Amino acid sequence: MERKSVAGSIRNKERSKKKFLDAVGKILRTKGYTALKVSNIAAIAGIDKKMIYSYFGGLDGLIDEYLLSQDYWSKAATEEVEKIWLQLDDGGKSFMEKMLPAKFDYVHTNKEAQKLLLWCLSESRKSLKKLNDAQEENGEYIFTMLMDPYFKDKTEDVRSILAILVSGLYYLNMYAAMNGSIFCGIDVNTINGRDKIKTAISFLLHRTYEHLQGSDKKTKH
Repeated sequence: MERKSVAGSIRNKERSKKKFLDAVGKILRTKGYTALKVSNIAAIAGIDKKMIYSYFGGLDGLIDEYLLSQDYWSKAATEEVEKIWLQLDDGGKSFMEKMLPAKFDYVHTNKEAQKLLLWCLSESRKSLKKLNDAQEENGEYIFTMLMDPYFKDKTEDVRSILAILVSGLYYLNMYAAMNGSIFCGIDVNTINGRDKIKTAISFLLHRTYEHLQGSDKKTKH
């Protein structure tokens, strides 16, 4: 009986923690990070706010745990690299052609991801920096495994181009969600508009790899 009681208590605690984490996500999606208050979170979770201090040590601990749970993309990308990197000899080109459009769509459909990006731009917070550091660490892993051995002394050129591509995809989604979907005459909220952006991604990647690989070969001759 005692074992069942302990197991039940653990399950109840995990369910309650999940309700708090889900409440953080709901508030972030609908009201933004400025509404992340203990009373608001507890009201949506339907649990006494005292349990936030009991389970997480307070609001900061809850938000930290929520942010750690949102690092889906970096983990998924790293796992994908680990599956395929030995099979690739194109410097990560085919991987990037798959990853960048997927990242574009992920932010477009995930309101929490959009709010997190805005939050990162709006407030200095240790847990946000940890999230960014974790994403950067995973990004570095991808560069090291797929691109650096391929481009050698041109790797910083590739990294710079990808920095512009990724930040541009983030911005297009946030702009479309917040202020309007038309950017440079392209409606980012339509299937046709998004397909145009994805075609442009492919074009820029092809030209980048073609140019930098070509310039490397010219240098050797």
